[in-house]
Parts: sequence; structure tokens; C-alpha cells
Amino acid sequence: MSRQVVRSSKFRHVFGQPAKADQCYEDVRVSQTTWDSGFCAVNPKFVALICEASGGGAFLVLPLGKTGRVDKNVPLVCGHTAPVLDIAWCPHNDNVIASGSEDCTVMVWEIPDGGLTLPLREPVVTLEGHTKRVGIVAWHPTAQNVLLSAGCDNVILVWDVGTGVAVLTLGPDVHPDTIYSVDWSRDGALICTSCRDKRVRIIEPRKGTVVAEKDRPHEGTRPVHAVFVSEGKILTTGFSRMSERQVALWDTKHLEEPLSLQELDTSSGVLLPFFDPDTNIVYLCGKGDSSIRYFEITSEAPFLHYLSMFSSKESQRGMGYMPKRGLEVNKCEIARFYKLHERKCEPIAMTVPRKSDLFQEDLYPPTAGPDPALTAEEWLGGRDAGPLLISLKDGYVPPKSRELRVNRGLDSTRSRKAAPEASGTPSSDAVSRLEEEMGKLQATVQELQKRLDRLEETIQVK
Repeated sequence: MSRQVVRSSKFRHVFGQPAKADQCYEDVRVSQTTWDSGFCAVNPKFVALICEASGGGAFLVLPLGKTGRVDKNVPLVCGHTAPVLDIAWCPHNDNVIASGSEDCTVMVWEIPDGGLTLPLREPVVTLEGHTKRVGIVAWHPTAQNVLLSAGCDNVILVWDVGTGVAVLTLGPDVHPDTIYSVDWSRDGALICTSCRDKRVRIIEPRKGTVVAEKDRPHEGTRPVHAVFVSEGKILTTGFSRMSERQVALWDTKHLEEPLSLQELDTSSGVLLPFFDPDTNIVYLCGKGDSSIRYFEITSEAPFLHYLSMFSSKESQRGMGYMPKRGLEVNKCEIARFYKLHERKCEPIAMTVPRKSDLFQEDLYPPTAGPDPALTAEEWLGGRDAGPLLISLKDGYVPPKSRELRVNRGLDSTRSRKAAPEASGTPSSDAVSRLEEEMGKLQATVQELQKRLDRLEETIQVK
């Protein structure tokens, strides 16, 4: 009689715990746009989600603690003239977020501590260079002010946000068709892309060269997504020829055959992978699914181990993933997702069951902190560096807002506007806008007073 040996892992019993109703964000109108992005981005200060907006594109930014019912008149970030497709928080400044839109632009915004009190229409900088809609934005993990964007013009642009200039371009000669996904390596030296031409590419963006390439990692025709994982490997999600969803692990030096290939189910939603380098766990969230699967990646065969699955009744329209420094370490929380329903955003905590309340060193190794390891100039000059690590032993306290410095010398009009505001003194344009708003408010008050007087007269006559 053979005894089956169960693989030992401290993450075997990880379980998902949805937040209580009062800890959710209710009455939010999540975007109906059909696009394979998460529609949600979170960091230790804010949760941002793409929402429905008339007459353009907008997204909602709320302080993390502002849960409950969201006022229907809550101020939005609404500078785009067409629907927003993707948003991403800067890893080195928790008050800065980038957005890509169908209006072919990328905009970078600065959110004040405490959230918005008025609609935000003026970005810190507008990045114009794409000729078709921009569906992907991704910040460099270790270099300051370096932002990547990918558009439906089959072009990837790498921007220096500090100058507002596209410093690198990967044109249609690299990707002849629509780009489905882009992911930076942990040190930002390489990017991994998946394309509609059924190829996954590993690219050195500064040289513009394809380091490695895999044709048809999945046989199906549906979109493929690819992310870097530990030890020079990549993980892909896609579909088989029979439209079964698959997950595969590849060694970037030997892309002929996968290290592991697993078939999951026959659902039609594209699987979005989220990788945690601290625990080597990858989470797969399908758009339209009601579940989150998670796998552990190891350095020995069979390399990819299924752990468990979190399921709920309602399907997800999108998903946001909290950086490790935003988690509650005293509750052994190793991941937190923000699941978008049709009218709600629901946090889901992934927890390792432990009896002790003490800090668990094995669950929380030093993790990527908020400080950049390189400047944009150093990275463009050829330097690479891993993230600067911090300990979570005493918890993480978000720093006060850091000013995003943009050199607007190329745009004299904007620099004249920005100079007084940076010093803390309102510009003449800002003052005139405020006076105009005050005038409109006073006119509205006068009109309301007239209506009230007429109503009182009518009541007296009756």
C-alpha cells in the first residue's frame, strides 16, 4: 500500500477573507469598457478605479480608509477626453498616478493627501506620442520617473516623466500587432511582452533588442498575458486549441518547452497574473470569474504547485493588487486584492493562518520600499539596480506626500503656471479661476434666493 506524500509548504492553507460590508466601497460606477486591464490600482494611501463618465474619461481616487457608500457627486480625475483604459500608481511616490486613455495620451496626476475635494482636470504632465489608444501604463520598478506606455499603434514608449519626453521607442518593427501585456523585470533591465501575433518577447528596452522570443506559448487564439517571476523565469496565461485556460512556466534561457503547463478550466475570461516575489506565489484573477487561484513557484520540478482557490458568488469586473508594504503584518496578511463588482469595490485579504500575533519573519522578508534605486539618467546610461528593501517588522507608515518635480522648460506656458504653485503661492491663473467659480456660486445663490422669495409669496397668497 503506497502512501501519498503531501508536499510541505507554509502557504498550503492560505485563505481568502472578503471584507465586511462597511469596509467596502459602495455605489461606484465601474467602467463598462471592454479592455483586459485590472481597472483598479491601489497603494498604502489610495484606491483608484476607472469609472463610467459622460463626455470623456475619468477615474475615482479615494483615501484607503474612506470606505462605505461613495457620494454620487464625489470629485473625479477627469482630464481625458475619451475613456480611460489603464491606471498605475508610481512605486516611488504614493501620491502620483498615471493613466492611459482612448484619447491617445498618457497623463500623470498628483493626488493631495486626504484625497480630492474638487474635480482634478489639470495633470502634472501630459505625454503625447501615441497615434492610437493607450491601453497599458507601467512604472519602472527601481528608476525614478520612468514610465512605460503601450498603445494600439503597436508602439511602446518609455518616458522620462521629469522632462515629459519619450526617451525610448519600440516601434511596429518589434511588435507587428496589438500588444496584450507588458511587464518589467524586478530590476527593470528587461521587459516581457505578449502580442497578438502569438509571440512572447523578452526585450532589452534601452537597446531595442529582443533577447528571447517564444512563438505560440499557448495554441489558442485568445489573448496571452506574461509576467516575470523569480530566477529568470516567466509565467504565461492563455488558452489551448480547445479554448481551455492554461498557465505555463518558462525558463527564459530555454524557451523551447515549458517547465510546467497546467490546464485550468473552460471559462472565457482572460487570466490576469499577479506575482509576489517575496513569497513566490502567483495569483490568477480572471475577468468575469468569481474566483482567484494561487500557485507557488519553486526551483525544483514540477516548479508550479497549485495551492488553493478563493471563490465568491459574484463575478469580478477588475482587480487591484496592494503592494506588500500596504498589508497588515500583525494579521499574517500576505496579499490583498480589491475586487471590482458592477457597483462595488470589495477588499479580499489573503492570510496565512498562524496562532501567534508576533511578527512572522518567514512570511515577511525585506520587501521593495518606496525609494528609487536609480535616477532616470542613471538607468538610461546603462545602470541596473534591484529595489531598495525595507523591513516590515514595525509596520509601514506611508511618508508625507513628495513633490513630483517636472522640468517644463520645453513648455514655457506651463512653466509659468507651475512656478508660483510650486512655491506655495497661487498663480494669477489659479486666482482668476477661483474668482470665476466664486462669481458663479454667488449668482446661483442669488437665483435660489429669488425662487425662495417667490415661493413664500405664493404660500402667503394661498
